[in-house]
Amino acid sequence: MESPLITDFLNYLKFEKRFSEKTANLRETDLKQFAEFLIERSKESAAAETQPSVDQLLLSADVDAIKAYMDFLSEKKYSEEKKYSKATIVYKLAALRSFYKFLVKGNQLSSSPVTVSNPKVEKKLPRIFEYKEVKTLLETPPMNNMLGARDRAILETLYSTGIRVSELVALNMDDIDFLGEVVHVRGKGKKERIAHIGSSALQVIQHYMEFRSKLAQSKPDFDTKVLFVNKNGKRLNTDAVRKLMKKYLKIAGMDTTLSPRVLRDSFGVHMINNGADLRSVQELLGFLNLKAVNIYNELAGQARRAS
Repeated sequence: MESPLITDFLNYLKFEKRFSEKTANLRETDLKQFAEFLIERSKESAAAETQPSVDQLLLSADVDAIKAYMDFLSEKKYSEEKKYSKATIVYKLAALRSFYKFLVKGNQLSSSPVTVSNPKVEKKLPRIFEYKEVKTLLETPPMNNMLGARDRAILETLYSTGIRVSELVALNMDDIDFLGEVVHVRGKGKKERIAHIGSSALQVIQHYMEFRSKLAQSKPDFDTKVLFVNKNGKRLNTDAVRKLMKKYLKIAGMDTTLSPRVLRDSFGVHMINNGADLRSVQELLGFLNLKAVNIYNELAGQARRAS
């Protein structure tokens, strides 16, 4: 499917907005799905001998086309494809909003056709670990070998600091202040912050570093600046952390569908349960506003009512 408009938009996302390749690819998939929908819709209704180009269809799409597309996604109105959840439809609609905003900005259109409201999405509270579940998970990795000690240190760090997986894999050796018991974190938008880390997690990290030092001696191309490395001495990626989380959840007999995010969310709720105020939790977790932290307050209240 050839669409210079979509290509220009994707280049804008990647080179001007600095979106990741993964995010840009998701936007491309959403836009091409919409374009394919417009093509099929045009075939059904058009009497013209020549089929409009993809870009012509994109530029001529109106609010009725957007509404029909939402019906297609949610009700299988035009095909036997699976219907999508409301949350997914909201995301796909956001891709269209961003695309048409780009076209208006570039004087390709005078106004955007994406004027419909998002479908209401039921708020789903995240799964939170109880304290004993955290303890069970953290004690699952073996401590007598390099990978086990590293994995224990990773899980301990995620829970003790509440940092994101992307922030964890970006940590370097000099980001850990053992004396001050803090971690220097590089968060979203290159914003830096200080996260406190417990002495227990620091002890586990020090234990892991003994194995790490031995590995460094056997690997001439070992990346000495990186804190958490793989067996080849290179920086871990986020997928590796998610896989090891799944591995230890399975060993512990826990829900393997959970992601490392549950440790971050549990940290936030447990902080509030222990008397921390929302502003402090916001700063520790690196959220831009208090609204994102309110869900932890709600979960903490829910736990108190249940006890």
